[in-house]
Amino acid sequence: MLERVMTDVTGDAEFELARLREQQAAVAEVLAAISRMTTDVQPVLDTILAHAKRLCAADDAGLWQREADGLFHFVAHHGTDIPTYLEYARAHPQAETASGTVGRVARARASIQIADLAQDPNYPVASLAALQRDLPSGTALGVPLLLDGAVIGVISILRERVRAFTEREVALVEIFAEQAALALSNANLFQTVQRQREELSRFLSPQVSALITSEEGKRLLDGHRREVTVVFCDFRGFTPFAEAVEPEEVMAVLRTYHETMGALIAAHGGTLEHFEGDGMMVFFNDPVEMSGHPLHAVRMAIAMRDRFAEISPPWRKKGYDLGLGFGAALGYATLGRIGYEGRYDYAAIGNVTILASRLSSRAASGQILVSQRLNAAIEGHFETAPVGDLELKGMSRPTPAFSVLRPKE
Repeated sequence: MLERVMTDVTGDAEFELARLREQQAAVAEVLAAISRMTTDVQPVLDTILAHAKRLCAADDAGLWQREADGLFHFVAHHGTDIPTYLEYARAHPQAETASGTVGRVARARASIQIADLAQDPNYPVASLAALQRDLPSGTALGVPLLLDGAVIGVISILRERVRAFTEREVALVEIFAEQAALALSNANLFQTVQRQREELSRFLSPQVSALITSEEGKRLLDGHRREVTVVFCDFRGFTPFAEAVEPEEVMAVLRTYHETMGALIAAHGGTLEHFEGDGMMVFFNDPVEMSGHPLHAVRMAIAMRDRFAEISPPWRKKGYDLGLGFGAALGYATLGRIGYEGRYDYAAIGNVTILASRLSSRAASGQILVSQRLNAAIEGHFETAPVGDLELKGMSRPTPAFSVLRPKE
């Protein structure tokens, strides 16, 4: 007799240990899925419901998420596949005032167990029966998804026979609810970051907007030194043009110019530091490093020169004598965040930027002037011609410069 009792106890202990390990493995699997998740939360929710249904020996599991309208929408399901019921659930979100499991859990902000659905005077059994969901009796468990004390969703677990959920099963579903809340919160965070990045890209270059939202962004924004190729370009004849025409026409020309050149900057991997009226500054090899950045920079300048020749004829027909000149230089700069709290720019600071700017101011319409060092870096890829030593503003001695003609065959 004693041996049989000891065997029964040992068997129960082994069963409980195996069940505990199974639950721990399920929780670990969900956490791993959350760690891999970006914006698509659905696989995580499906996994949570599958484990909750199986480990609680239930027949059905569903998840409702509170959305912007304040209602709880049916977003995930695992279990009995009755099309009419599922269609109804998806088409009829639940209010917090509803008498079903979701509404009660939302109001209580705590787990709720309905021992016998058929005997509960407030449970909407009639509506389920009308939807071919035969539930003369059954037990339901509802668990809230809590985030900062607010109910952002509800997990509902159903047994189609009356049998109470144990404290351990309720605790397990509450763990799954915490994981579901974490997954939804992470998905919202990813979506917010993506939306902010898209908004930032409207005001900053794509590289800088991506940098700001990256893990290494803080280190780079704080300042670093790197070799870059800097390109300046601006209009020739812009001042007399702006003085002679209406502001609306000036803005229309600048809009076309900025849109056209902005697309070429992005296509060649440049970082636009700023627009300054009719001028712009672009640098290469930061914040995203690229091999052969001097070649990319000069190719962009040639593409911009050619594209400007295509868009400018309508302006000339109106008497607008506009041209575009370029200056480019290669050298080291200090890059990072400049400005003050509430208003920052990402900038490249150094002699290389000054030299590129000064070369741009001396370039004729359609001319691309490059520094001696940049000319040496692109030798063999582009035809260039020396223009002599130029007296540049702020430079202590004459500076050798070269004009880029065309790519070599």
